Amino acid sequence: MEKLRKAEELAPLFKDSMRLLVGGFGISGTPLTLLDAVAQFDTGNYEIVSNNLGDDGKGLHKVFEAGKIDKAFGSFFTINKEAIMAWSLGQLKIDLIPQGTLAEAIRCGGAGIGGFYTPTAVGTRLAEGKEVREIDGVRYLFEKAIKGDIALIKAAKADKAGNLVYHTTARNFNPIMATAAEVVIVEVDEIVEIGELSPEEIVTPHIFVDYVIKSKYIKQGGTYVEAK
Repeated sequence: MEKLRKAEELAPLFKDSMRLLVGGFGISGTPLTLLDAVAQFDTGNYEIVSNNLGDDGKGLHKVFEAGKIDKAFGSFFTINKEAIMAWSLGQLKIDLIPQGTLAEAIRCGGAGIGGFYTPTAVGTRLAEGKEVREIDGVRYLFEKAIKGDIALIKAAKADKAGNLVYHTTARNFNPIMATAAEVVIVEVDEIVEIGELSPEEIVTPHIFVDYVIKSKYIKQGGTYVEAK
């Protein structure tokens, strides 16, 4: 199957109320081009699983401003002050999850594991309504695995088969999200021919990737701008 696409061509894949896994930490490793497109699609009411909800009017911030997010699962929402205000007014649902717990829940979703026990958040409000079990004298909280309908991820480079290479910390949540969704769409800075990537540098094998799109953004002076 030909995997190379333009972002706007993928609109038919998106349905109302889908759960979207979105890679990134702040803006680093965030699929900005894909999220620009999602903000323009006719569908919405999404559940978003991501570390945060965008920053400085970019990424998921645009999707939020377009009124397309019903609920967000994540760890670091305070950089999107408008989202926090919407939550305080009851206009946005938020499920706050410790960052390590979020990563492990997604990893479990990709590995086919139903959930896991962690001591993180035991005895706090985040534990309300969840199972707590004592193991070897330590109290652990049960956290369910997280899976999605579509994963939107970012990599530095892909070959035409969809094998992925990441750039340093921009790797963040992206590789595990690639394993935990029914459909995986990756935005990359560079696309090369099959065989040009060394097997040792490939982090996400092509079998996990359904579609590849070329990013329209470049990094300039510590921020991301649209290439001219």
